[in-house]
Amino acid sequence: MLEEKRQKLIQDIQKAERLLTETKKTKETTLLRFNTLQEQIKKRKQLIQTLEAEVQLSEESLTNVHHIIQSLQSDVDKLYREYGQMVRIAYRQKLSMGRIMFLFSAHSLNDAFRRWQYLKQYDRYREKQAHLIQETQSSLQIQFLELEARKQEKQSLLETTQQQAGHLETELNQKNQLLKTLKSDESRLLSDLKTKRKAHEQLNSAIEKIIREEMAKARKEERKVENSAVVNAAAETSSNFEGLKGRMSWPVKSGTITGYFGRQEHPSISGVYLTNNGIDIRTDLDATVQCIFQGEVVGVQFIPGYSSYMAIIRHGSYYTVYSNLEEVVVKRGQTIKAQETIGKVRTDPKTNAAEVHFEVWKEKNRMNPLDWLATR
Repeated sequence: MLEEKRQKLIQDIQKAERLLTETKKTKETTLLRFNTLQEQIKKRKQLIQTLEAEVQLSEESLTNVHHIIQSLQSDVDKLYREYGQMVRIAYRQKLSMGRIMFLFSAHSLNDAFRRWQYLKQYDRYREKQAHLIQETQSSLQIQFLELEARKQEKQSLLETTQQQAGHLETELNQKNQLLKTLKSDESRLLSDLKTKRKAHEQLNSAIEKIIREEMAKARKEERKVENSAVVNAAAETSSNFEGLKGRMSWPVKSGTITGYFGRQEHPSISGVYLTNNGIDIRTDLDATVQCIFQGEVVGVQFIPGYSSYMAIIRHGSYYTVYSNLEEVVVKRGQTIKAQETIGKVRTDPKTNAAEVHFEVWKEKNRMNPLDWLATR
């Protein structure tokens, strides 16, 4: 389990590193690089914690193997002593013809037969003891090999942990440098922020308008008795959507979160807060954007402030929003399946970055998309 988590974190870090490499190093991309790097640092810290937990488990495993070896060695020593005693007794019996005299001193034929059986059992017991010694020694050898493997594993984990700690220190220094750059460029950032807020308002107004229209349409349908089947289908879709909470596929196959849901303080401008109605996912250039759950396309609109398209999918009383799309391959009224293509993410020519914005609504209420998506 820990090893799987470690491998997943390493993959996430490698993705973030690649995305950072693809990002143009200009003043305009400083905040994007800062956010991407911050997510990478978060993953790096998680990786170090996972490695430390693996080292701890490895140490516990080493202790257990040591105890097993000690126990097996004790068993081998005991078996050797017992076997040695039997060999010495048997040797003395052969020298003194004790076995033959033991048989011939029997009081009757039945007594001689029983004595012969006893000697056979004694021989079989000696053979069993010899075999048991061999098996125990073999187990001991296996445990010695296991011990060496565990030692190497622990050493490898320790070296990896040290390497990751070095990478983390470098990244923290890079983060501090980017933060200084951001602080020195406050006027431009405020201007950009003003532009982004205007674009955000355009997007939000478009989303709210479409959702209001759909809610009004749903209420109208509810009042029609003959359309009760439609109402029941919508309720079932809502229930199915809720049932998959925390297990839905992501709108893109791979990516790094650069913007989280809710209200957060700006990383460099004191007293300025950013409100995000969804999450922002930095992904591969020209990445395909997919629907997370079956539903109906209820809106496709171009948002001038973002120079990109937005699509809204209805899932009963729930809505998912996919924005910052270069192109859209679905149209309003179309039924769409889970993981079916909606469009292609837009690449910002100034930053060379592809970032999809994703939201989840329940009627008029905004929800945290990360509560609905499967853990990566």
